[in-house]
Amino acid sequence: MQRPIFAATAMAYPQRLAEANLVPSVGSVGDSYDNAFAETINGLYKAEVIWRQRSWPSASAVEMATLRWVDWYNNQRVFGPIGYIPPTEADANYYAALENLDMAA
Repeated sequence: MQRPIFAATAMAYPQRLAEANLVPSVGSVGDSYDNAFAETINGLYKAEVIWRQRSWPSASAVEMATLRWVDWYNNQRVFGPIGYIPPTEADANYYAALENLDMAA
């Protein structure tokens, strides 16, 4: 079984990867879109959480602020492209619709 590895290693040691039966983790369909999405989320998080407070008293304070932001982002934030509902609600609606299709079939 071939295991994916980090892109930097894949680009620097392609022959050794082949010898170890490894495949690079770059080049699959959608990678650039996934990376762009991750960078967008990271930027939002930094702007909305990290940079709003000049200093943090501890690592645990950053962790708690992160958890609150992720909860808000997934469960409370309304998002226009999916009907001005939270992402978790859209997700639940999607899977409920799949179940209804399975029952109809």
